[in-house]
Parts: sequence; C-alpha cells; structure tokens
Amino acid sequence: QVQLVESGGGLVQAGGSLRLSCAASGGTFSGYSMGWFRQAPGKEREFVALIRRGIGNTYYSGSVKGRFTISRDNAKNTVYLQMNSLKPEDTAVYYCAASLDYGMGSIVSWGQGTQVTVSP
Repeated sequence: QVQLVESGGGLVQAGGSLRLSCAASGGTFSGYSMGWFRQAPGKEREFVALIRRGIGNTYYSGSVKGRFTISRDNAKNTVYLQMNSLKPEDTAVYYCAASLDYGMGSIVSWGQGTQVTVSP
C-alpha cells in the first residue's frame, strides 16, 4: 500500500546533471528496498540502481556506475537518483520501485515514471 511519485526529469545537454526524486506515501518507507529502473522506446526495462533497506548498501548497473548515485532520506520518505556526466544513451523514462526484500525480487509498487532526455 505504498504509492510512489517521481519528479525531476527533464531535458539536459550531454555532460550535465539531473537529480530525480521519488516520494513515497503509505506503508513503512524504511522497510522497503528502493530501486531505479529505466526504459527507452523499443527496449526492455533495465535495472539502474538499488539501495537496500536497513544499512542501505547500494548497487549500480555497469553502464551508470561512477556517474549515478542513489540515496534515501527515510525521514522524508524519499529516494533520490543523482545523475552526473549524462550521456545521450541515458535518455529514457525512469521509474522508481519499492521491494519487500533486500533486492528487487519482491517489488510491490512502481512509480508512474519521469522522462529524462539528454541531447548531444
């Protein structure tokens, strides 16, 4: 019973930065592992980043590691994705997700998505 709403997407030039936010309501936010996924037109949705519940260990896909940072503020019920050194291939709709387990194996809620477009 957790609802997720993403924000912060937009149009940026290659090399620029964006910070996405995902606000959660309902449920117990600290009890969820949170993740970010993205989907480009005609492609499958792919994993981007994970922040686990508890200690908050983070994991990233190889394509974004070193450029993106996932974080969470449990007091604000919000998870963030800081995206630096953006590339045109980062263009996609970005979704946040909440999972009951320590990974993304028990997703119970998805956000509506926010568009990120990176121009060359």
